[in-house]
Amino acid sequence: MNYDISSILAKWQHKPGEVTVRCITGCDGRPKIQMRLDLGLLQMDKEGRPDGERPYGCESLLEYHLSRLERYKQTNGVEIGFELSEEQCRALREEAVMYYYRYLSLFIMGQYHQVVQDTKRNLDVFDLCRKFAAQEVDRLALEQYRPYVLMMNTRARAQLAIQENKLLEALEICREGINSIKEFFEQISRPKLAQQCSELAILQALCEDLKQKLPLDPTEVLHADLAKALEGEQYEKAAELRDKLRNLNSSNSQSPHQKSDG
Repeated sequence: MNYDISSILAKWQHKPGEVTVRCITGCDGRPKIQMRLDLGLLQMDKEGRPDGERPYGCESLLEYHLSRLERYKQTNGVEIGFELSEEQCRALREEAVMYYYRYLSLFIMGQYHQVVQDTKRNLDVFDLCRKFAAQEVDRLALEQYRPYVLMMNTRARAQLAIQENKLLEALEICREGINSIKEFFEQISRPKLAQQCSELAILQALCEDLKQKLPLDPTEVLHADLAKALEGEQYEKAAELRDKLRNLNSSNSQSPHQKSDG
């Protein structure tokens, strides 16, 4: 068997500065994701654990340790005393990297539902290690990546809302994501770091873009036109705009029953 993949790479050029991905069907009939790298390619299962393994018969190490935690609580009545060793935390971090590559690929392909799942899953790993790692270094090791994963999770959820033309909902999702990242910096007593956070800047830019796309309130439009008319000394037009504002406000103040009677 010839293991040289040069012919595959020659037909799929690497583009520096870009994340190039595609979805294929593997020899096992399962969907796979391939990411083109400068020196080759990375292949992942689209479902389950990205490398296709099932550690301890579970979908992932996270699921395995969560089941361990649940058994511990059932036996002891509390979770106090449950710990993750240095080796277990290292393995969880390595597993989280697999999911990072996959959700990055999925985001590029616009498959936002699974991006939400995989980013939420990695945030669960962060929480598990922060709470139960025996060593402080392991409790803190993943925290530096929390703003990025929160940002990707927020963007994916916002994109799902945008696809359904729920722009106001997408805007609210972005604001919640921004608040979550700011709260993170507050929790680690580094609130000033938020000012330099690129993840916050990305979400804030998305917020501004959504605001521009939201349909304007008719009252706000009339007020803006009135201000322009007064500034340009177009008093006759300003009077017409005042009448429109008065009628609009009067219409809005009526109850549905009053409107139907009118």
